[in-house]
Amino acid sequence: MSSESSAVSGVAGRYAAALFELAEEQRKLDEVAADVATIRALLAESADLRRLVASPIIGRDAQARALSAVLEKAGVSELTLNFTGVVARNRRLFVLDSMCVGYRQLLANARGEMTAEIMTAEPLTEAQQASLEQELRSALGSKVTLDTRVDASLLGGMIVKVGSRMIDSSLRTKLQRLELSLKGAA
Repeated sequence: MSSESSAVSGVAGRYAAALFELAEEQRKLDEVAADVATIRALLAESADLRRLVASPIIGRDAQARALSAVLEKAGVSELTLNFTGVVARNRRLFVLDSMCVGYRQLLANARGEMTAEIMTAEPLTEAQQASLEQELRSALGSKVTLDTRVDASLLGGMIVKVGSRMIDSSLRTKLQRLELSLKGAA
């Protein structure tokens, strides 16, 4: 459990660990990993869904019903549906995204993998993802799972985070550096 606690902590960490243990017990680690990726994608795509899970005003039953309807339509497993129902009843949906991240970290740790968070201005193609995964695997010396997100404000390039290391080659950052250097020269 010590390696798990270093991966995630707090409320989100405890719930992520509980979900991981349930999935492991039922031999559904990969199925739940796919569900977690679906949940994160849904949260990233929908401001309304983010407001729903973050709202302290909406009642727990209404939150649970609404989230359950969205997740059922998205095709998540029964285990994940039941788990998110418990999370909603316990008024902990505000850390749902962090729980999903924690689950992925626990799964990666159990498999001896590393997770790389990739942020790009536009979605990566399958070929680009495969190439990036291969490059990171050879640079880090272990299997790497990509957690990709799109942030149009980057303008171009990408930001790669692996553990405590970050490489920012985004166009936004390069323009900010250029602006600072021009201010310093004036």
